[in-house]
Amino acid sequence: MNKSFWKGKRVIITGDTGFKGSWLVIILKMHGAIVQGISSSKYDNNIDFFNNLELHKISNTIDTDVRNSSDVNKIFDSFKPDIVFHMAAQPLVRLSYQDPVNTYEINVMGTMSILEAIRKSSSVKSAVIVTTDKCYENKEWEWGYRENDPLGGHDPYSSSKACAELLTQSYQKCFFNDLSNSPGVSSVRAGNVIGGGDFSDDRLIPDLYRAIQKDSKLMLRNPLATRPWQHVFEPLSGYMRVVENLFEKGAQENDTWNFGPNISDIRTVREITDLFSLSWGIEDIVEYDSSEQPHEAKSLSLDISKARFNLGWSPKWNLENAINITATWYKAHYNNSEDLMKLSSQQIDEFF
Repeated sequence: MNKSFWKGKRVIITGDTGFKGSWLVIILKMHGAIVQGISSSKYDNNIDFFNNLELHKISNTIDTDVRNSSDVNKIFDSFKPDIVFHMAAQPLVRLSYQDPVNTYEINVMGTMSILEAIRKSSSVKSAVIVTTDKCYENKEWEWGYRENDPLGGHDPYSSSKACAELLTQSYQKCFFNDLSNSPGVSSVRAGNVIGGGDFSDDRLIPDLYRAIQKDSKLMLRNPLATRPWQHVFEPLSGYMRVVENLFEKGAQENDTWNFGPNISDIRTVREITDLFSLSWGIEDIVEYDSSEQPHEAKSLSLDISKARFNLGWSPKWNLENAINITATWYKAHYNNSEDLMKLSSQQIDEFF
C-alpha cells in the first residue's frame, strides 16, 4: 500500500457498516482519505463493530439501499468520488437459502446500480467490485481456483456472486473499455476473513465468541470443511493495491484478482476452532451438529499467483498470528478493558 496515495482522495464505500467495510473506513481515514459510506440499515446484520467504534463520525454514511439507483446517483453526483469500493451485499450462504430473491437482488442488481453510477460519473477514476471465492464452479479440487476458472455456484449466495462477476466483466468490455478516458474497474475475490469486530450471524469466529460470552457450547456443523482463512487486513490491502494500480494506469488494467492465504493456511473449520480456543485459553467448547444441513462446499482454496507476481502482493501474517491478533481484539471487547478504536488503530499500524 502506498500510504501517501490516499491523502485527500474522495472514496465511496458501499457496505461501510459491515465487517470489511468498517475496517476499510478506519484504514483509509488513518491515511487521509475522505470517506462517504452507503449502507442499508434494513439489511445490515453486522453493524455492532461500526456502532461500537462510532464510525459514523468519520464515514458520513448514508442509509440507503444500493438497489435504489436514484439515491445512489444523487450521492455520486454530490460527493464526486475519485474511488469506489463496492462491498454492500447479502453475504451469508445459509441466509441465501431462506431468502434467495433478496440475495440475488442485492448482490446482482445492487452491483448493477453501482456500476451504472460509476459509468455516469465524471469523477471516478478507479473502482473495485468485491465478490467472493465462492463465485467459482466448485469441483472440490485439492488445488486453488485461478481467476480464469469457470464461474458457478450451488447455493443462491455463491451463484449471485458469480452473476455479479459476469455483470462486471460485461461492463468492463462494453463501457469501461476506453483506455484513455474510462475509469479502471476490477473485481476482487477473497477467502474466509477473520479479525476483531466481526459479529455477523452464522460465521465461525463470531459464533465461537458468542459461545464464550454465554459460557455455552459451539455447535460445529462442518468440522472437516477446508477454507482459505486470512486476516481481514490481507484482502483489504490487496483491494487497495488494485485501486492504486487502476488509478495510475486506468482501464488498461481492468481485471479480476484473487486474494487468499498461503497454502499452509488453508485449514479445516475444526483447526480454526482449536487455534482460537488455544489463544483464548479455553477447552471443551465444541459440540458437533449432526443434523442435515444445506449444501456448502467441503473444500475451497484460491490460487494467488497472479496477485503475487503482477501486483507484488502477498500475505503478511500467517494463520496463527492472525488468530492471536483476532483473539486479542475480542478479549478487549469481552473484558471492556481497552479503547477499541485505539486497539484497532494499533493493529492497523502493525500490519500496514
